[in-house]
Amino acid sequence: MAINLSINGVSHSVDIEPETPLLWVLRDAIGLTGTKYGCGISRCGACTVHVDGQATKSCQTAVSAVAGKKVTTIEGLSQDSSHPVQQAWREVGVPQCGYCQSGQIMSAAALLQKSPKPTDRQIDEAMAGNICRCGTYQRIKAGIRRASQISGA
Repeated sequence: MAINLSINGVSHSVDIEPETPLLWVLRDAIGLTGTKYGCGISRCGACTVHVDGQATKSCQTAVSAVAGKKVTTIEGLSQDSSHPVQQAWREVGVPQCGYCQSGQIMSAAALLQKSPKPTDRQIDEAMAGNICRCGTYQRIKAGIRRASQISGA
């Protein structure tokens, strides 16, 4: 079945089963490998993308559920890594191993879109669905605070 998608502002038509997880369509059918597979059960957040601006776990989202919606992956967040969250991540030195970071960045960007100057509680709540096995949570929180400053909030 052909499903029409808008990924990072580009239209794609994929001939795939409607219940196929969006994660595998992004990685295998479209070739966008920045979105990572972590747990496959929507618990770790490594697969987070934006669907119509909302942070969404792509490993448990059927591709048919995003037909006609705007999907943004880490590759589409900015063309030159100039998004305030990406800038802040570099300045603060957030990543350690880096595997979870695309999901962390996408969740942080969605938070800042809704709450440009989030409280610590809002940060904790928004980021609760993202796991970092290296334990960089304090740097992630500092990165979000810095991104808020960079974006002028």
